[in-house]
Amino acid sequence: MSFFRSHLGEFAALLTAFSWTITALANEKASKKIGSLSLNIIRMFLAIFLLSFYNLIARGHFLPVDANLHNWLWLSLSGLVGFTFGDYFLFRAYAEIGSRFSMLIMTTVPLFTAFLGWVFIGEKLRLLHFAGMMLTFIGISLAIFSRNGKGEKLTLKFAPIGILLALGGALGQATGLILSKIGMGGTYDPFAATQIRVIAGGFGFALLATFISHWPEVIEGARNRKAVTAVAIGAVFGPFIGVSFSLMAVKYTQAGIASTIMAIVPVLIIPPSVYLNKEKVTLAEVAGAVISVAGVALFFTG
Repeated sequence: MSFFRSHLGEFAALLTAFSWTITALANEKASKKIGSLSLNIIRMFLAIFLLSFYNLIARGHFLPVDANLHNWLWLSLSGLVGFTFGDYFLFRAYAEIGSRFSMLIMTTVPLFTAFLGWVFIGEKLRLLHFAGMMLTFIGISLAIFSRNGKGEKLTLKFAPIGILLALGGALGQATGLILSKIGMGGTYDPFAATQIRVIAGGFGFALLATFISHWPEVIEGARNRKAVTAVAIGAVFGPFIGVSFSLMAVKYTQAGIASTIMAIVPVLIIPPSVYLNKEKVTLAEVAGAVISVAGVALFFTG
């Protein structure tokens, strides 16, 4: 028990990685059926419901009324950046290039996080950090590039828009993580913090849907039982379990250690992608995923 308590952050990060593997597969399926924006609005509603009742039972507050102005300001900003911006692009990437390759590109999240920490809060970057960055990008390149029929010219396996969308999702998640750490202030409850983030993210998605007159599509998507089932699974393992435990991870252990453990999703997602989605995985893609995660690990040994 003492070992578990002393490594609570690491266990939370590992649970986050498994949760994000499940939610990535579920959200890929839903995104292809009802679209990114409809998916996000439905899952935000479900996540708010789940978090509100959990916090009522666990903390005695249906809403985060014990949060101060500092918590609300920074965590709301984190929700807008991480969910409304980051997840909107990420889920569009699911539809374009699939969850497996999207999660591979998401290994850049801890690198973006460290870079933003260097820019905004003065954290130092050493030569080994840059070596880790290079190794991660080499791993990603190995997986997303292929040679043409003559074995000469390297070409992208996907349309560039899918890669850019996934990178946008990674940047949004990295920025949201830093803002969350500021918003919690080292003391505020991770599940309550997630509730504030989800409320803000849901509000952002609602504004976007109103602005582009997307509500009829949302209503139609909510009537799709198979899609809603996938969204529900994604909501439970995404903004409820996954995001909450990711905040617990960065609260109880170093951000670098947490980010490295959470970055193993591209490796974890390979077996279910083969079994459930019948995907053909090449040796280069497996090697690329392992090398990319190794780059993240090397980055945080610096």
